[in-house]
Amino acid sequence: MSTHLLYLHGFRSSPQSAKAQAVQRWVQTYRPDVQWLCPQLPPSPAQAMDEILEATKAWQLDSACVMGSSLGGFYATVVAELRGWRAVVLNPAVNPARDLARHIGEHSAWHDPSLRFTFEARHVEELRLMTPTTLTRLERYGGIIALGDEVLNGSEMAERYRGSAVTVIPGGDHGLSTFEKDHLANIMGWLQRAP
Repeated sequence: MSTHLLYLHGFRSSPQSAKAQAVQRWVQTYRPDVQWLCPQLPPSPAQAMDEILEATKAWQLDSACVMGSSLGGFYATVVAELRGWRAVVLNPAVNPARDLARHIGEHSAWHDPSLRFTFEARHVEELRLMTPTTLTRLERYGGIIALGDEVLNGSEMAERYRGSAVTVIPGGDHGLSTFEKDHLANIMGWLQRAP
């Protein structure tokens, strides 16, 4: 496993998400030597990517990896393509510019409804501009895609990551509610085995 692990949360989510917290507990318990980073991402995708790249600019190619869920899975893919890192994607957004275009407006955060933010039309364009046209080195991608995802199209996700080490499971849900119990150990094991 790498010496550095970046976790990127999804739209309206935060570092308090169940999956982010589960991964952080695993790292603290089994690999306390790993530098863990799970930033609160701003609503602007361009600003989020700038902050991600700045915060990890000193991390090395062969000792860093990125993990992300939903929109964070999309960001993880962008980072993997830019930096060459290994990536774990959890029900990753495949076309967030299309999917989030209908969510322009004010939103509350899932983990603290008192926190509000505005998702703007320019943010959709930012997503469109950063979307990788193709994925390279598919062997660097692992993770979980649930065909039963009620938010994103499981078949579309599976097609995007076809040929990778991503596991496609029947059923499931967008939040991967059994993530810690059923998937976390395997994912972390794959990260430790991956070159």
